[in-house]
Amino acid sequence: MGLHRLNSLVVGVPDVAATARYYRDFGLAEDADGWFSTRDGGRQLKIVHSPRRQLMELSIGADDPDDLARIRRQLSSLDIPADIAGDALLTREPVTGFQVVVRVAERLHQDPEPPTPYNGPGRTERSSTRAPGVLRTGPVRPRKLGHVVVGSPDHERTIQFFTAGLGFKTSDAIKGHGAFMRCSTDHHNVLALAAPVAFLHHTSWQVEDVDEVGRGATAMLEDHPERHVWGLGRHHAGSNFFWYLKDPAGNFSEYYSDMDSILDDQLWTPETLEGAKGLFNWGPPPPPSFLRPDDLAALMTGAHQAG
Repeated sequence: MGLHRLNSLVVGVPDVAATARYYRDFGLAEDADGWFSTRDGGRQLKIVHSPRRQLMELSIGADDPDDLARIRRQLSSLDIPADIAGDALLTREPVTGFQVVVRVAERLHQDPEPPTPYNGPGRTERSSTRAPGVLRTGPVRPRKLGHVVVGSPDHERTIQFFTAGLGFKTSDAIKGHGAFMRCSTDHHNVLALAAPVAFLHHTSWQVEDVDEVGRGATAMLEDHPERHVWGLGRHHAGSNFFWYLKDPAGNFSEYYSDMDSILDDQLWTPETLEGAKGLFNWGPPPPPSFLRPDDLAALMTGAHQAG
């Protein structure tokens, strides 16, 4: 696969300052020009002003210029225009309208931390010392941007854009509702969901392990309990631990760890999931606002007025 990572995303919100404070608290490092960085992925989030919350741009990493030419041919076969300028291909997702930039970029390298030792029946990985997770005191800082979830009024066409157009692969599907798609060895980098209006559902950020998921969410909620959305739990699709929070604009952000990795496509069998299994394996049930965000009606009204 010539594609290999999510580079970055640009998100539009009505109140840039308040949203920026949230992502500083979330553990992203802010640069002077408005970009936010992860530990391993570099500059991966930019927040800009917009009358409503929306995904403005998604950047995807490719290996070389030949990948850009191939993607342009694939998009042309779908009657989707694309331009190549230097080391980047520019196009737009045809349903939701956000810009997609496929840029030649180095592959992401992540230096591993020592494996987290866990004790279990007949297995002692940690002896005569407390678990590392209860000894950590520093702030949680995400390692990379993992995936983005978008709502689409024509999710099948959005899926076609990412798979037949850009070259993503489908890892799992939710029957009649969406698909988990990957451009890297992670189980998914984009999830397209059926929705009555185009909107950004959530962004997801990798942390070291389940302790960092819990520590990060606990710190975020200490003075702001209204940020809580859903967690702690474990998904079935992707298998990752999760905890979802909400930024001031209404976008959800997820801490995750332990995502499935697909190193050999021949060894992976996609599933078509139905019911609750499509959402989670264990944990509290998702609140209604996770499935239908509280501002969905307002987004629909705004989209209608804009059209």
